[in-house]
Amino acid sequence: MTRTPTSGRFGRLRRFLGGEDGAALVEFAIVLPMMLLVFAVIIEGSRLMIAFQSAIGGVRDATRYLARVVPSDICTTGGSVSGYAPQLQTIVGQSTSGGSFLPAGVIVNSVTPALTCVAGTYRISPAPVASVTAKVSITFPFAGIFGLNGGTLAPIVTNVSDSARVFGS
Repeated sequence: MTRTPTSGRFGRLRRFLGGEDGAALVEFAIVLPMMLLVFAVIIEGSRLMIAFQSAIGGVRDATRYLARVVPSDICTTGGSVSGYAPQLQTIVGQSTSGGSFLPAGVIVNSVTPALTCVAGTYRISPAPVASVTAKVSITFPFAGIFGLNGGTLAPIVTNVSDSARVFGS
């Protein structure tokens, strides 16, 4: 009995090593973590931009409100804008229907109003300028995917500010 190169134990090994049946599956398994990471970066980057733009819009609306309700002569008569903080917190974080204005994972930690009296050659001098600053925390729902890379994605805490000249009520 003569043995051919493809028969017997060594022949099966050569056929196994030469087979390409599962190559696509192995390649997909190698590329999958990188694809998930790119997907997570795209999604989280988009969510971050939407959340930040929503927070900017809320702070802008709160600043406009404050600029309208504060008396235009507050710099000469004296007064404070700190009493408006609860109303401003509501304006920054809620829509007019009472629901949340901000996307999920965005929390308004605090809202701080401020008033600056700017001296100059204005119609009303010193001119009052209202500012609103909101401290915002943004958490990411897909942060766990970054563990595939060996990193983590901590929540982002930032301040969003806006200013407007007081026109008064």
